[in-house]
Amino acid sequence: MNRRTISRLPARRAVALALGIAAVTALPLGLTATAQATPAEAAAQAPRTVTGSPSDSVTRIADFYGAYIDAQSGPGNGGKLAAELRKHYIHPDYLKKLVAWEEKNHADGVLRAQNVPLRWKVTDNGTADHTEAGITLTWGSGSTTSTTKLVVDMTRDHRIINIGTKGIGGK
Repeated sequence: MNRRTISRLPARRAVALALGIAAVTALPLGLTATAQATPAEAAAQAPRTVTGSPSDSVTRIADFYGAYIDAQSGPGNGGKLAAELRKHYIHPDYLKKLVAWEEKNHADGVLRAQNVPLRWKVTDNGTADHTEAGITLTWGSGSTTSTTKLVVDMTRDHRIINIGTKGIGGK
C-alpha cells in the first residue's frame, strides 16, 4: 500500500460508521422509508376475478365472444372450433344470414372484420323480451388503437339472433 491508500482508510471507515449510526438512530425516530405502491401497481397485485352464470344471457354473450376470439387467434384461424361455437351460440336461422353477410362483405360476421381484435368488452344494454348487449372490440395498441362497437341480441333460450351496429329494436 502506498501512503495515499493508508490515509484514506480511516476516512472511509468514519463515513461508513457515521452512516450506520445515522441509520440506527433514525429507526426509533420513525424516519424510515417505505415503498408505497401506485394504484396501478396495487391493481396489478390484486387477483382478478371473472364471474358468470350459464343462465345469464350477458355472460353467455361474453363467453361466446371470448371463446370465439381465442379460437380465431389460435392456430388454424378458428377452424372447427369457431364453427362449433357458431353452431352452439347462434340461432340456425340467423347463422344463414350471417354466412350470407360474410360472403357479401368478405369479412367475419361475428367480428365484422377481416382480422381479430386484441380485447373485447360486453355491456348489458337491457331489453324486456330478449337480451341486447353492446360489444366493444379493441384493435391495435398504443397510438394505433381503435374500437368497433357492435350490438348483439340473444333470445331467452340463449341463442344469438342478431349481430350488427344496431340491435333488433333499432338502437
